[in-house]
Amino acid sequence: MNRYLAFLAATVASGSAMAGGGPLGIDHRVHYDNSGIWNRRDQNALMYGTIATVGIGALAFGSDDKLGNTFWRSVDAMVISGAGAEVLKHTFQRERPSQTDNPDRFFRGWHAQSFPSGEVTAITAAVTPFIVAYGNDHPAVYALALLPAYDAVARVKTRGHWQSDVLAGAAIGAGVGLWAAHRQSPLIVSWLPGGFQVGFVHHFKP
Repeated sequence: MNRYLAFLAATVASGSAMAGGGPLGIDHRVHYDNSGIWNRRDQNALMYGTIATVGIGALAFGSDDKLGNTFWRSVDAMVISGAGAEVLKHTFQRERPSQTDNPDRFFRGWHAQSFPSGEVTAITAAVTPFIVAYGNDHPAVYALALLPAYDAVARVKTRGHWQSDVLAGAAIGAGVGLWAAHRQSPLIVSWLPGGFQVGFVHHFKP
């Protein structure tokens, strides 16, 4: 996961040698691009598709087997990291690149919610438990890291976030995802009445 974060940092910061601002000194507006794969509709499709896949997978498989258990860990990671990202957005109140060309405009009111990127946080949190659970035995699973990497670049290109916003989101999502992956059991399942041990797939097996 450290290699993934390093890759993401290099990806979002590449393509320009201009001096930047922000907390890491790398933030600057890039050329606006809302075309092709960077289109905002595609970003939304990825975000909502991730939420739907994780939620349906958790309900369908339950928490008894490895796959269902991993889906529930992704649910934990997305919910907790998402809540944390929202708190940080309202704390730092940073204006987006679509609102200003100055990356150092923090504490500008609740209309300013650029830091960190909630979408990159959520998608990173969703894929991290799967990478932890299956990456060693099935290296192709590491390709899931391309999903938050794509979203990070897309959010910068469409001026939804600064470079440090998406890096912070990836770090939060990865950190909470690692925590969820290494818990003894999924957290939210333990809060449900009697737990959620059997999913729809197992319940309706002949």
